[in-house]
Amino acid sequence: MEHTEVVKPETLDDLIKTLHHIFESDNINVEEVQDIMESYESKPQEWMKYAKFDQYRYTRNLVDSGNGKFNLMILCWGEGHGSSIHDHTDSHCFMKLLQGQLKETLFSWPDSKAHGDMTQKSQRVLQENRVAYINDSLGLHRVENVSHTECAVSLHLYSPPFESCQTFDQRTGHKNTVKMTFWSKYGERTPFETTISQENN
Repeated sequence: MEHTEVVKPETLDDLIKTLHHIFESDNINVEEVQDIMESYESKPQEWMKYAKFDQYRYTRNLVDSGNGKFNLMILCWGEGHGSSIHDHTDSHCFMKLLQGQLKETLFSWPDSKAHGDMTQKSQRVLQENRVAYINDSLGLHRVENVSHTECAVSLHLYSPPFESCQTFDQRTGHKNTVKMTFWSKYGERTPFETTISQENN
């Protein structure tokens, strides 16, 4: 499959259109998606309508449902908010920083026979406009806004979309299945019932 030169998306809408085009194909080139997401320069006035914060935990806000091929969402992290350690349900996961910084900690999958602390593989701090990629073959991760003074906002693409994932206890490696919910969709708050079991990326 030839690698066509993609025009740099000037706006979030351009980026969404380009992603729709890329994901029409069944063969996804991870580097191409990373490049195109990285080349969009974050402009708060374009994504602000999706950026909904909650005082107590980070929020997941659906931006585009990608014709069923992917979900694009904006996650809003207040000071000190973080996810649990989680997997990505056999999907590709791209995460672009729109504002602030996030720390990503990568873990190995726990050995089914082993008990005790999970093994930490690496850690990095993601800076504005950078794009990180993870899938289940690379491991599990936790994402945190470690700042006590600044919020963080990130743009996530999951392909294919998934409705539940597994979270892991760092001290024991025990896992739980959790249902994914959206704090808002397309800029509108979702009904309260759907947000009760909210967990995780």
